[in-house]
Amino acid sequence: MAKTTSLRCRVLEGKDLPAKDVSGSSDPYCVVKVDNEVVARTATVWKSLNPFWGEEITLLLPRGFNNLTIYVLDEDTIGQDDVIGKVSLSHQQIAAEPRGIDSWLSLAPVNPDQEVQGEIHLELQVPERGQPRVLHCHLIEARDLAPRDPSGTSDPFGRVSCCGHTLETAVMKKTRFPHWDEVLEFELPEGDLGEAVLNVEVWDWDIVGKNDFLGRVEFFLDTLCPGPTRGWFQLLPFPSTTEDHRRQLGALRLTVKLLEDTVLPPHYYQPLIQLLTEPILCPAQSPEGTALAVLEEVTSGESRQDVATKLVKIFLGQGLAVPLLDYLTTHELARTTDPNTLFRSNSLASKSMEQFMKVVGLPYLHEVLKPVVNRIFEEKKYVELDPSKMELSWGSSLPLFPVSLTQRCPHRRISFKGSLSEAQVQESSLELLKGYLGDIIDAIVGSVDKCPLPMRVAFKQLRRRVEERFPLAQHEVGATAGLGVCTNPGPPPQGLSCPCPHPAPVPIQEVRYFSISGFLFLRFFAPAVLTPKLFGLREQHAEPCTGRTLLLLAKALQTIGNLGLQQGQGKEPWMAPLNAVLLPSVTRVRAFLDALVTVVDEVPVPRGHSQPLATIKEGPLHTCPEGRVALLPRFAFKKRHFRLSTQALAYAKVHQGQVPCSIPGEQVGDMDVGADILGCLGFP
Repeated sequence: MAKTTSLRCRVLEGKDLPAKDVSGSSDPYCVVKVDNEVVARTATVWKSLNPFWGEEITLLLPRGFNNLTIYVLDEDTIGQDDVIGKVSLSHQQIAAEPRGIDSWLSLAPVNPDQEVQGEIHLELQVPERGQPRVLHCHLIEARDLAPRDPSGTSDPFGRVSCCGHTLETAVMKKTRFPHWDEVLEFELPEGDLGEAVLNVEVWDWDIVGKNDFLGRVEFFLDTLCPGPTRGWFQLLPFPSTTEDHRRQLGALRLTVKLLEDTVLPPHYYQPLIQLLTEPILCPAQSPEGTALAVLEEVTSGESRQDVATKLVKIFLGQGLAVPLLDYLTTHELARTTDPNTLFRSNSLASKSMEQFMKVVGLPYLHEVLKPVVNRIFEEKKYVELDPSKMELSWGSSLPLFPVSLTQRCPHRRISFKGSLSEAQVQESSLELLKGYLGDIIDAIVGSVDKCPLPMRVAFKQLRRRVEERFPLAQHEVGATAGLGVCTNPGPPPQGLSCPCPHPAPVPIQEVRYFSISGFLFLRFFAPAVLTPKLFGLREQHAEPCTGRTLLLLAKALQTIGNLGLQQGQGKEPWMAPLNAVLLPSVTRVRAFLDALVTVVDEVPVPRGHSQPLATIKEGPLHTCPEGRVALLPRFAFKKRHFRLSTQALAYAKVHQGQVPCSIPGEQVGDMDVGADILGCLGFP
């Protein structure tokens, strides 16, 4: 049995941030700290006051924590980055929300006197009686204090106040880990101590100017035990008296959840696994009242994503992921009477299929899209089809174009006289988009043999169930059938339009294509092109000019995923020049989908047999050493990149460029060697 405490934090987006650059914009990024330990940094979103990051970190915290703080900063090419504001949440605030925090939080100003870190080692003793009563405050040492001097150190001393008297320790020069070992004594008044407070402060001594505050801790004397009280205490800031400027600093949208679990040996979970897999292994029984049916009824939109993720991982471990998807889609089809609404909601079936593609198909996605996406990032071409957004006047504020007059670089600038016509910009943009889109479609339609077998089998079963539910004739279906493009409840992905209008109906035979393209293109390929960082295709978010190119390409893929049936029906007529490329692409995609499902059905693999390789989880893992150490380093969290698949756990210090170590899957499943696995990962 093992107990784990982990903190899951998603830094989603910001809004109404103040402009820090002379251009009237900012280049914001976030720094995440746990108890003043820097644990993560988001990518920089260039030239935006309403940035979207969408980044998630999961921290393993064996010894707990006190505070989570997210700072928002503006990146500057020259000079020090500007601090915009911060959001701070205590352990108590997070633990008080068992379902997690998901809300917009106002940014608070950053006051240097409140940015403290480190701990102080004290021993306090308050006598119960005696005359006179003398309090002994033993300041032993401190560690990991904030650096206040240009040398990267401080000159700390202690200042202790009690009952109207103040005493100080000696100054320790040029250190963040001072050792005082001094006892300060205070005579206490007779009788009840009431609300008497012992206040211990740490300051940085400066020969010129005022001393810098390093932190404080206070004790109510009536709460101290009669015997000695000894331990390490975290230094805290002064209570805030700063005027509220939050309306001027904007807000940050976060989701934060504290997970405190007790992990039991595998055999304790077998009854639950048997209950979940029973409808798959014994399909003859009535679906009503099964565990899967109950799960779908009781889960809401906000929790369905998490439930679907866990279900897919459980059934992958049992070798039953494909039968699970078949079961869920079959029952959703049975409830669907209008093919126009097929898989458009965020049901358990659609969310499970989406998670299945991300788990099983992520290496496939990288192989197909990464070369083109990398080229788009490297070339930084200026692409625009919308006349209202075109930059036609080439004045002194416009960028230098190293390759052509339509390539943007955000840092180097040059002046041009005259202007380009709207037709010139459109023609150049159209050629660039045709080239990029052609390469993407070539990569996709040529990837049949690269697509993982479980995905192909799942799509084949999906098509078969759709054809059984909606046989030819009888129905006509709108162009949005089976799309389900909104990857989250509520609005669609930023920049993509939700295809909810109902264009002219099309023959029912198209539904068998929609059922697959709606998942593969609109929940997989198009979102990955739109936000490559969230799918691991890039380390950083795109700059504005590159982001606009990716958005236009994602819109084109959305149209292709609709099999071209939305053309002329949308609110963006300026996309019409791409139709000459989109229609031939649709024909090729239909042939690709036919080839994709031309595969022999895979027999479900029982647990313990060879299973298809699928990535269950991949990404950076941050851990903090358990127990106290003599000198706690500032960056105590260690970072490793790991990839947990159905066959092994692989890990390395960096994502790429290093051969990963590997632990076989059968050892990962054994909870008795959990400590050994963490040791191999480099975590104490």
